[in-house]
Amino acid sequence: MYSTSEQRSLVDLSKKYLTEDVFDNQISDLRKILVFHEWKYSIQNDPVISDFEYDSLFRKLEVLEGNNPSLITSDSPTQRVSNELTEDLPSVEHLVPMLSLGNSYNADDLNDFDTQIKKLVNLPEDVDIEYVVEPKFDGGSIALVYENNQFIRGATRGNGTMGEEMTANARTMPSVPLRANFEKYNIKKVELRGEVVIRKDLFEKMNKKRAVEGLTLFANPRNTASGGLRVKDPKDAAKRNLVAFVYQIGVALDTEGNNVLKNQTTHDESIELLGSLGFKIPTIEKKVCRNIQEAIDFCIGWEAKREGYDYEIDGMVVKVNSLELQDKCGFTNHHPRWAIAFKFKAKQASTKLIDVEYQIGKIGSVTPVAKLEPVALAGVTISSVSLHNADFISSKDLRLGDTVLVERAGDVIPYIVKPMDDLRDGSEHKIIFPTHCPSCNNILTRAKNEAAWRCDNVTACQAQVVQRMIFHVSKDAMDIDGFGKSYVERFYEEGWLKDFGDIYNLDYEKISELEGFGERSASKLKLAIEKAKKNPIHRVLHSLSIHHLGKKVSKLLAAEIKKVQDLQNWTEENFTEIKDIGPKVADNVIAFFSKEENITLLNKMESFGVNMFQTENDIPKAIVADALLSGKTILFTGTLTQMGRKEAQRRAEELGAKNISAVSSNLNILVAGEKAGSKLKKATALGTVEILTEQDFIDLLSS
Repeated sequence: MYSTSEQRSLVDLSKKYLTEDVFDNQISDLRKILVFHEWKYSIQNDPVISDFEYDSLFRKLEVLEGNNPSLITSDSPTQRVSNELTEDLPSVEHLVPMLSLGNSYNADDLNDFDTQIKKLVNLPEDVDIEYVVEPKFDGGSIALVYENNQFIRGATRGNGTMGEEMTANARTMPSVPLRANFEKYNIKKVELRGEVVIRKDLFEKMNKKRAVEGLTLFANPRNTASGGLRVKDPKDAAKRNLVAFVYQIGVALDTEGNNVLKNQTTHDESIELLGSLGFKIPTIEKKVCRNIQEAIDFCIGWEAKREGYDYEIDGMVVKVNSLELQDKCGFTNHHPRWAIAFKFKAKQASTKLIDVEYQIGKIGSVTPVAKLEPVALAGVTISSVSLHNADFISSKDLRLGDTVLVERAGDVIPYIVKPMDDLRDGSEHKIIFPTHCPSCNNILTRAKNEAAWRCDNVTACQAQVVQRMIFHVSKDAMDIDGFGKSYVERFYEEGWLKDFGDIYNLDYEKISELEGFGERSASKLKLAIEKAKKNPIHRVLHSLSIHHLGKKVSKLLAAEIKKVQDLQNWTEENFTEIKDIGPKVADNVIAFFSKEENITLLNKMESFGVNMFQTENDIPKAIVADALLSGKTILFTGTLTQMGRKEAQRRAEELGAKNISAVSSNLNILVAGEKAGSKLKKATALGTVEILTEQDFIDLLSS
């Protein structure tokens, strides 16, 4: 972007302006100096002046513009951070869709990708194709629009077609030029693709500062970067040290609306063009490879050194370099055929297993939880890992004091892979699973063919009572908005909650007097509880924490009864006559409704206004025989951005589809949202499953 002589001249001018007064006629030069230093710091990572000197020059510009408001320009460095708050982020349409990427996990997958490319472009197998390999940054995706050289809009990826506008937040990033000389390449309007990330060392500094200030620590660089795109106050975005890497030109148009990209011959040329205009692009972490084997070697090399890289990356992206061949390959509804992500293996780390705690669930299941020496893994600190059950502990021969190998599968859920046997020194101790409940000291029992040990002291085990109430108010059950775990525990400690019924007879005046509450919080809670009282009875049934009585069977039962208490008169035959209800769940429901204290509890809830009668929402909607998805099975995976998963499942059922939870030969349709993982890969491998994007599914609903 700057020649050696230009850089030298700007550095000399900087020194001059640091020691001399700056006047109105020099304001343009002062802006150029500051833009140059932003580029050196944010793009080149090679500052040539101190932060103090930069701030001194910045303040001089602020003073000049403050005295002469008419001289302020929209691309001035002082205009990066707006003082205006954004209440809502409006949706905007991308100039061209931002598609996802197909995934690969090993060399075989990349070789298959290379073979497929050659088939698409009719090239012999022995001909090499040139690829560009770039980092797959783990942050938040963005689209940047420039028109007449000016930055005019920033947006998140959203659903790929529509994103959330976050222009004010994008302007705060020094790595996003407010002006770029696109007209030099006959480009009037251009949309760029990029990823916003945070340098790992700066992330650590941010968290240290937050700890000193008593603020909640950020979870990891990825979430902090992605969240920074959506904050309402641009000043908050500016504090997050966000950096935008650009990796693709989505579309570039001249004054006549023609696609100027056709003037470029390779993807790498187009990225270097952006670098020359002052954008931050991959450099040493990007390579043009002569063939797929060279690309494979580069990917594997970067997987080995990912930890030493300044930013979080979860893979590499392999792209056909020739734009002509890209055009021949084309796109699917989900991804470009000419690019693929090489996903790095799950991250692993070793640490000490220092203790095991035992948690009691709502049906009395005892779950062992390993307490670990805190270890950084895939961007988060791991200190607790579920050990599932006693069999898991014994099968892996885990011992207190062991050095264990911990993995985050898919960079999400941590688990213990194995103990490091060779590192044992004799100080380790066998983990003794308790024989009595850690909460109430009741003897634990284990049903035949089940892995879990349970406490059957249902009514007197304090841990179970609290866990059942936490579940009862949760979104999956009675869905009492704002009534979370902390409220249940607090009210239980105050002596206000002993069973479900008490939830619907709280003293809101007392609640308002609690520290941290107040009248407004109490009033909002009251409204949420009053709303929940009108719930359909399938939610009431599910909220009772009857073993094996899930949402599906609760709906089946709710469709057959006029009132919840009617179930006290049902026999096993009444239950098993209903398709999909077996004797095990029947026995559990019969056992619950045969106990007088449970009927008393339901009557108590009803006396406080909780609906116990069948509602319209409990009666299944009739499915037309020729409904669009009649007889089809469907599965949703990944993150849906336009509707919640439950809403999507409900809409699918209305069209006659049956929702299932696993990929198998019985699956007809898989709807893949963002970050779809192993289920998408397995469904694709089957070859018999119809793969839809979220937008495809929404279009299906519209039709």
